Amino acid sequence: MAISGLAQETMCYIGQHLVFADAEEVINSLTGAGVDAKQIERVCHRYGQWIEDGDDRAMEEQAFKEHDAGKADELHYVSVDGAMYLTREEGRKENKLGRIYTPDNIVQLSPKRTELTASDYVTHLGDHGEFTKKMDYHLENLNSLVFIADGARWIWKWAERNHPESVQIVDYYHCKEHLCEFAKLYFKGETERHKWIDRLSGTMLEKGIDPVIEEIEKLPERQRTKAKRKKLIAYYRRNRDRMQYHGYLEKGLLIGSGAIESAHRDVLQQRLKLSGQRWTMAGFQQMAQLRVVYKSRKEHRIRDLCQNAA
Repeated sequence: MAISGLAQETMCYIGQHLVFADAEEVINSLTGAGVDAKQIERVCHRYGQWIEDGDDRAMEEQAFKEHDAGKADELHYVSVDGAMYLTREEGRKENKLGRIYTPDNIVQLSPKRTELTASDYVTHLGDHGEFTKKMDYHLENLNSLVFIADGARWIWKWAERNHPESVQIVDYYHCKEHLCEFAKLYFKGETERHKWIDRLSGTMLEKGIDPVIEEIEKLPERQRTKAKRKKLIAYYRRNRDRMQYHGYLEKGLLIGSGAIESAHRDVLQQRLKLSGQRWTMAGFQQMAQLRVVYKSRKEHRIRDLCQNAA
């Protein structure tokens, strides 16, 4: 039985939201179409693969995305991060997710809460070299980039190599988290520890990381924290140019990567990391591509493929 383009589009839309058995129930309850979960699964994976193949062809042909002059010069934030998923072939495997958005996409809901109304997402299960190729495809021809991420070296090596004119910011909360971990070991008293953390985290925001490094170096040496202190100082020194938070705030830039951490939950985990799920690597990438297409508000890509396939 031939499946119409509209029916296939519906299967993709519902199938990327719900597990296939639930998608079967919803579609049949609403339409009476009589489709089964296996049909929905096959359709979702097929279109996810076609999206992947289309992106691969564009990258091979170096058909980089074109942006109008206004958007090309607009500031774009870039955040990337990884999360582990269970695969059949290799056990736990890291999937990398990228999020690209502009200041105009940020809406202030309250003094302490903001929301991103739109983003472009990029996903890849496995090697970061393949992931960065996909990211570069989306970032090509954008002239004002701000990278916000944790301290993973591969991220900064990629940014320095391929986007040397970009602003690079280590997420402030990751930076503070390292400080807190050290303080827990160094200070026995909770009150003293919290005062020290509050003072130095404030210094980070007001003066950057340099005076923080100096203060850590001046602490009386304690044998049990000697290695931890050395590691913390090395981490801060290695990323010092990416931790000048006072300067970023003066320019009105964001300094936190919460957008990518929430994206992992919203874009991928709520569909692909449910209890008991264990994907083939190909199947995971196909479904992740479907999620990315819809969350990036590019469902027209699926619609066009469905119309051509029907």
